[in-house]
Amino acid sequence: MLKKINWKLIFYCFTWIVCLTGLVVLMSFISVKKDKQKCTDLKVMLPGNNNFIERDEVDRILLANSGPLVGQNLEDINIHKLENLLKANPFIEYAKVFADMNGIIHVDIRQRKPLVRIINRANVNFYIDENGFKIPMSDNYTARVLVANGLIDEDFSGKVDTISSQLTRDLFRTAKFIQSDTLWNDQIEQLFVSLSGDIEIVPRVGDHKIILGTADSLQTKFRNLLVFYKRAIPKVGWNTYKSINLKYANQIVCEKNIIDSTTVALAITKTIADSTLVTKQDSTIN
Repeated sequence: MLKKINWKLIFYCFTWIVCLTGLVVLMSFISVKKDKQKCTDLKVMLPGNNNFIERDEVDRILLANSGPLVGQNLEDINIHKLENLLKANPFIEYAKVFADMNGIIHVDIRQRKPLVRIINRANVNFYIDENGFKIPMSDNYTARVLVANGLIDEDFSGKVDTISSQLTRDLFRTAKFIQSDTLWNDQIEQLFVSLSGDIEIVPRVGDHKIILGTADSLQTKFRNLLVFYKRAIPKVGWNTYKSINLKYANQIVCEKNIIDSTTVALAITKTIADSTLVTKQDSTIN
């Protein structure tokens, strides 16, 4: 007996053949049109107001390697080469170049975002971006980010590179944690590496330093600091302590400022004077 014909399968196969044929015809049409199409315009997307790289610099890179793009045949323009040239710039994280059916070449660029500025012990300045890559300083723009200095041995060759030392990785992790929290991002202005290798925090408010140690248990350390700020500081004042040490688990060790002896003497003198005045007033009343 003849098997029953699977018309459903035949229909699916026929549909796929028609779709593939149409796709081949469409691609051939696009290819023929592209071969005849000239570049009619260049559009560069460079998001953000504060740029490490400006539109003029992008135009210069494209012009130096391909000449004026407008007027050239699209088939003569090496799109992939332009992308790679743009990606070679240390301030560009992502670059996409493509041409549309109207002959317009689009250049989409995403710049690197600096997270922390490092000043190492040799006074070499560089940034670490949000992805943990070292990038150079820019002549066009200075980013307002957290600054880390002190005993930092991390070197920088001038080219985009990864972090090489554990200390700098700790600085990166600390800066990333601070940036993610609006309270600490507003309160903390600097990181400092002491001679003992501890990471110290310099706050905007208060005449004290915060000894963080390493980037371990950041959530716990900053939670403890917040509790200390809320409960202790209102009672004793911002300038009572010289240092606030968060290195030890589940405790805060504080060192008080040394009180100026002159100030103490003046305070004692004033207290004695006030008590004498009160005694005289009492004797007059009697």
